[in-house]
Amino acid sequence: MAKLLLKLQRYFRRKPVRFFTLLALYLAAGSLVFLHSGFSGEPTVPGSPRSPAAAEGPGLPYLGVMQLSRGFKAAATMPAGPRRHGHWFKSTSKEPSDRGKSRDNGGPRSRALRGRSGREKEEDRARYIGCYEDNTRQRTLRGMSFFDYKKMTVFRCQDNCAERGYLYAGLEFGAECYCGHKIQASNASESECNMECKGERSNTCGGINRLSIYRLELAQESARRYGSAIFRGCFRRPENVSIALPASQLMLNMSVDKCVDFCTEKEFPLAALAGTTCRCGFPSTLFPLHEREDEQLCAHKCAAEEFESCGSAEFLLVYQTQVQDNRCMDRRFLPSRAKQLVALASFPGAGNTWARHLIELATGFYTGSYYFDGSLYNKGFKGERDHWRSGRTICIKTHESGQKEIESFDSAILLIRNPYKALMAEFNRKYGGHIGFAAHAHWKGKEWPEFVANYAPWWATHTLDWLRYGKKVLVVHFEDLKRDLFVQLQRMVALLGVTACEDRLLCVEGQKDGNFKRSGLRKLEYDPYTAEMRKAISGYIRTVDAALKLRNLSGVPEDYYPR
Repeated sequence: MAKLLLKLQRYFRRKPVRFFTLLALYLAAGSLVFLHSGFSGEPTVPGSPRSPAAAEGPGLPYLGVMQLSRGFKAAATMPAGPRRHGHWFKSTSKEPSDRGKSRDNGGPRSRALRGRSGREKEEDRARYIGCYEDNTRQRTLRGMSFFDYKKMTVFRCQDNCAERGYLYAGLEFGAECYCGHKIQASNASESECNMECKGERSNTCGGINRLSIYRLELAQESARRYGSAIFRGCFRRPENVSIALPASQLMLNMSVDKCVDFCTEKEFPLAALAGTTCRCGFPSTLFPLHEREDEQLCAHKCAAEEFESCGSAEFLLVYQTQVQDNRCMDRRFLPSRAKQLVALASFPGAGNTWARHLIELATGFYTGSYYFDGSLYNKGFKGERDHWRSGRTICIKTHESGQKEIESFDSAILLIRNPYKALMAEFNRKYGGHIGFAAHAHWKGKEWPEFVANYAPWWATHTLDWLRYGKKVLVVHFEDLKRDLFVQLQRMVALLGVTACEDRLLCVEGQKDGNFKRSGLRKLEYDPYTAEMRKAISGYIRTVDAALKLRNLSGVPEDYYPR
């Protein structure tokens, strides 16, 4: 062995170029393995996917680097520890602790057999029904759905569907979860459900347009009741009510839960109580739910529930069921390269990710990003990995505010938000994630004052730069988007050059929150803004207000100014 090493040493002394060449190849191979490990198991996106390294380049601001590092962190980490069991399981038996220790790298048949073995152990909690066909235009399970291209497991899908009262949970493409009360497709061969779960390689999570479906064995029938239905309000009976609300049933013992259950079973997102008649349907141009009436007009007691209102024949009490309106859920890349680059520009914390969600639902096309965020890609923003100049996405998210970067775009939607709310939202994102919250220690420590000192001036300069250098800028206030989503979304879609039917926009209203809208800022025990901070921010607000009015635009909303 020593002689062999001595010969190699002498050889490379005589041929140093070959030595350094081999060393460089070795390091390059190691780098490729490292990069691949960060994205292993993700589906291949056709076209020109954007590598993480491509996001880092000359002139990239600090924020971009920060987001890039967050993307790698999100992609590289996996949760540890045992998985929890929901209250809905009949059995309390412990889950096998050796899950995933032995991997079988065989073909589809071996994976299917392995998946069935795991299913048999969970028969008392969720019974495997089989492999079923699915269609992106007409879903087999038409309730709630969510994606996770990094951490999806069978249990997680079952748990989410069961907690919302659904009877069936289906997994597709290794990372997609669909819920429903009814299976509306035919069986497929078991060998076609051949994709491993992204977060649980020992189990099968459907295939390409194939669902692995489980029937959830609910502990109590009451889990299916209307607890998570959303009250939409009191509305006048629409003309052509049988067309606007096509499903109906006479219920002499009417109650809210009975009507909601009936419409849920019929796979409709709206349940309308009309005295002793329950009607079901979709939001549409015939019944848009935009003109609410005084709730006293619907205050007629239910026959079966003394303390509930059930509306009347003329005034309907409307609830939104757990059924997902799939008329606006299909998304894809642009069929041909876009001729213009449209920016979706905003200061961080101004609701850019939420606006992307709305635009994708309204147009049916993916949005892109100037950066790369692995956590957003894993949650379904598939345009996140495309290079921002690829031309395959409908618009590009950006927080940039330099002249060169702004002039790279042909037009822009400029989203502006109250700086007091935007700064707190971005601080929460920075220290708590996209839908998390910063810890109390961060608010009380030095982080918050330093953050405000650095970011508050940027809030003003960001808007001023886009108004100055932008070629065609549509200003949308976050508060207006929340208050009047339908009208503001129509303006945004018109700038994007896409024709969106009204029924699709009405569908978006019912799905507006998405997975990346923080559920309200966490209430602090004190006001985090000092008098000095408020004085500075008020000056920035006045500057932006004047710049908007100078361009014949409406100024900032009144609630931007501190009370």
